[in-house]
Amino acid sequence: MKLKNNDKKVIIIGAGPAGLTAAYDLCKKGIPCTVIEKDKTVGGLSRTVSYKGFYFDIGGHRFFTKIKAVDEMWRKVLKEDFLKRDRLSRIYYNKKFFYYPLRVLNALFGLGICNSLLIMASYIYSHLFPSKKEENFEQWVSNRFGKRLFRIFFKTYTEKVWGIPCTEIRAEWAAQRIKGLSLIMALKNAISNNQNRIDNKDKVVKTLIDEFYYPKFGPGMMWQAVADDVQTNGNQVWLGAKVEGIHWEGRSVKALEVKQNGERALVHGTDFISSMPIREAIQKFKPTVSNEILAAANDLKYRDFLTVALIVNKSEVFPDNWIYIHDPSVKVGRIQNYKNWSPFMVPDQNKTCVGLEYFCFEGDSLWNMPDQQLIELGKKELEVLGLIKSSHVEDGRVVRMPKAYPIYDSTYENSLSIVREFLSCIENFQVVGRNGMHRYNNQDHSMLTAMLAVENTLGAEHDLWKVNEEQEYHEEIREEPSKERNLERQFGGKYVEYIVGEGPLDLKGLLKLLE
Repeated sequence: MKLKNNDKKVIIIGAGPAGLTAAYDLCKKGIPCTVIEKDKTVGGLSRTVSYKGFYFDIGGHRFFTKIKAVDEMWRKVLKEDFLKRDRLSRIYYNKKFFYYPLRVLNALFGLGICNSLLIMASYIYSHLFPSKKEENFEQWVSNRFGKRLFRIFFKTYTEKVWGIPCTEIRAEWAAQRIKGLSLIMALKNAISNNQNRIDNKDKVVKTLIDEFYYPKFGPGMMWQAVADDVQTNGNQVWLGAKVEGIHWEGRSVKALEVKQNGERALVHGTDFISSMPIREAIQKFKPTVSNEILAAANDLKYRDFLTVALIVNKSEVFPDNWIYIHDPSVKVGRIQNYKNWSPFMVPDQNKTCVGLEYFCFEGDSLWNMPDQQLIELGKKELEVLGLIKSSHVEDGRVVRMPKAYPIYDSTYENSLSIVREFLSCIENFQVVGRNGMHRYNNQDHSMLTAMLAVENTLGAEHDLWKVNEEQEYHEEIREEPSKERNLERQFGGKYVEYIVGEGPLDLKGLLKLLE
């Protein structure tokens, strides 16, 4: 028998963007819900950490989307605290800075005329004699941009980020992140006089954004406000609550076994939405799933991440929002300048807070390095790069983030298909978000999966796995009415093609290649 809305109670695992978006939507529809979060703060990867009055993100999180429902939610929650910001980012490569996206003269003189000509020759060769197979990242990129550009810009940084050879990263990942970009299109963008403004939404052109929105005190401000709203509406957000078991029977989940403050409880619901890592979710099923399904889940891998935030006793250090570091002599992958995201991120305008981002695996030597050693490493690497003298750093804080990025390795696709087939048989359990689906979604697509999952609890039949399956996933602005209409039909009129880019490989224009 189909339950009425007022008979439903939805249990949500995870208080990141996907989980809290689901809770927010349920509140607006008058459906009671409880959010279970194992950390003691909300936001997931999109949290903001406060340290001695300084705010810093776990990675950079720009807010820019063309999904109408997502944009409306951001603006409704943040109101006047949603700031429009200019974007400046560069790549540090071969002891030079390259503007990102491409500026032709900067790139030409930085790479050298001879090297630039060789890059173009390699590009032409790749089109005349492409790799017949496109199974991995190296083959996919080389076919579109040439092997020389791949070796110069892609290989070192990509392998630093992911910790595996480019030949092990699946072509599907590249197709998802940089679909539609080409060397020629990137050059046209760099030469064109298009105004790359986020309000330029009516142009039927391709361009690359150089503006974005950002919460006054970082993305954590957004998700704390959503959590407060959910609780104000009579629902619960449990922090420090770990899911120890997912109790299921037949084709449905009956309850979650939750441990909080040393006590265990069974939390019953009619519907369950999970944004916890899908590998972990499968491991929690009680009774245990079959050996085949469990082995497939265990085969899904993640790249972990840590931030070393340093307080610098200088009012200005560099003008960028962030810098990508393509230098094998240092371990740092990207450096954020939080003050340039929002001036409100620092309590004293005579000081600056920068964040050094290191990609690692949980349990490796970098992950296990004591905090003070990581702070000293960060100070040393800033000086090696010529950005800041270590003597100007007066304090620091380290934050570790496990399972930040799902890895698209050579075995993930088969393993994920086995897990998906099992979950498709569970009628009241949906997975959403980046880790929940083991999909490298950006924040707005994670939110979209949550919105559609809520509609499914009300009787809709959206296939959440089709979100981001056909869309272009980079910062290119496109207006294609026929495609947009198809997507609107696919997602019940909710979906409008979006623009956004974040994460360690937010690829853009020619220098999107540098990742």
